Amino acid sequence: MERRTIGAAALEVGAVGLGCMPMSWAYTGSRQRGEDSLRAVHAALDRGTTLLDTADMYGPFTNELLLGRVLKERRSEAFVSTKVGLLVGEQHIVANGRPGYVRRACDASLRRLQTDVIDLYQLHRADPEVPVEETWGAMAELVSAGKVRSLGMCAVGARSARRTGARLHDGTIRQLERVQQVFPVSAVEAELSVWSAQALDALLPWCAARGVGFLAAMPLGNGFLTGTLIPGEGFEPDDVRARHPRFTAEMMAANQPIVAGLRRIARRHGEGVTPAQVALAWVLAQGPHVVPVPGAKRERWVTENAGAAGLRLTAVDLAEVAGLPGALGSWD
Repeated sequence: MERRTIGAAALEVGAVGLGCMPMSWAYTGSRQRGEDSLRAVHAALDRGTTLLDTADMYGPFTNELLLGRVLKERRSEAFVSTKVGLLVGEQHIVANGRPGYVRRACDASLRRLQTDVIDLYQLHRADPEVPVEETWGAMAELVSAGKVRSLGMCAVGARSARRTGARLHDGTIRQLERVQQVFPVSAVEAELSVWSAQALDALLPWCAARGVGFLAAMPLGNGFLTGTLIPGEGFEPDDVRARHPRFTAEMMAANQPIVAGLRRIARRHGEGVTPAQVALAWVLAQGPHVVPVPGAKRERWVTENAGAAGLRLTAVDLAEVAGLPGALGSWD
């Protein structure tokens, strides 16, 4: 697989990463099986998908424990990204950016992952009660201590931007400007896909101008861009898509022209090329510092996603994607 670099430290990873969250968090629980997920992680490493993206809150904790079983055997082949800053309660999630907590959380993640160093440690969300510089300073101390190799930040969620009327990533960029004065940012993780391209406006250019890597979260649109979801089929109550405004039966039907466009492009590239691979190739085409991190929990999908690294979209393909209708949600 093609290799790409993250940040000024030129950390090298496979061009397509693996988002491990669906293995134990946020998606249909009845389909989460540990042995299947372990096979998926091994398959990813076999195909050059080296970036494994997790977080302590996924599960919580069980996602890191699962990865630890693989890393115990294959640590040298993997680039491990995990996150800190969010605590999961019974019915709520809260931010915790206190320096003491950050240090304890890192040690706990290292134990669960069965490794002595985390390649990329990301701040999941800034704590509104703690200056972000203090949280970032504690994370920088972990680099000095040899427990972490580089630092990253996850973008602020879209909901707050919609409330204030600000551009989607203005808040994230303000935080990045502040922490950059404390310790270099190596990577930013934010949603980027064919149907959610807002990061192209300001956040992606910010990263490119500063040599910061960009990890594209949800590059397959929570599975919609794969073309495998059926409108009206529904989701289990524990699946985040059951409450997502783009995943009502009406909106899924209304957004089918996006998937149809990806299918047309896939057919031009030959038998076996899928809409998902076209969607990932589009993300890869947004810059050499961009690494899509599609979530998956089955070997089949990991293998398909890895194959997107070898797909090169033409100027005609990219123009066709640009001409696809915008995604609709229940707020539209």
